[in-house]
Amino acid sequence: MTKKIIILASGGGTNAENIIQYFQKSPSISVHSVLCNKKDAGVFQRVKPLNVDCHWFDSSTSAFLVDYCSDNAPDLIILAGYLRKIPAALIANFPNKIINIHPALLPKYGGKGMYGMHVHTAVKQANEAESGITIHYVNEYYDEGAIIFQTKVALHPQDNPTQIAAKVQALEYKYFPEIIEKQLL
Repeated sequence: MTKKIIILASGGGTNAENIIQYFQKSPSISVHSVLCNKKDAGVFQRVKPLNVDCHWFDSSTSAFLVDYCSDNAPDLIILAGYLRKIPAALIANFPNKIINIHPALLPKYGGKGMYGMHVHTAVKQANEAESGITIHYVNEYYDEGAIIFQTKVALHPQDNPTQIAAKVQALEYKYFPEIIEKQLL
């Protein structure tokens, strides 16, 4: 029986695209659909040629998200740049089945408002010698769910936030699909 993934995204969709491509030839895992809460997000253009359904939804109400996921029964819900808090009802319906990736080594640089370049700028301002990624389960608090996986990359004092972001994104592309796969096998 094929394992099913639903991806939630809010932005450009590079991680969603990477995950879809990773599983395209898998006989046992498929990306069912991508849900996005921003009508003009780049994820729609990235997903279109990959033949995966991508739907916009209004994230001001949790009903659609909870109903859609309940109706489609994914084995995992993956947050790939999704920037809204996950509704408590969805967490309750899918305990330890919702996974997020964070562009830092949690618990550092996590919490509400800490995403994307905000994280990399904070890492730079703190003169950190390393950064990385954290893949974790989603609970009712921002970036506080149980950690599944972390890996790090060395930073150089001259790295700016954009360079830090590129190093961290390389880790995301390499490890996120692999860790998702391990969770489903």
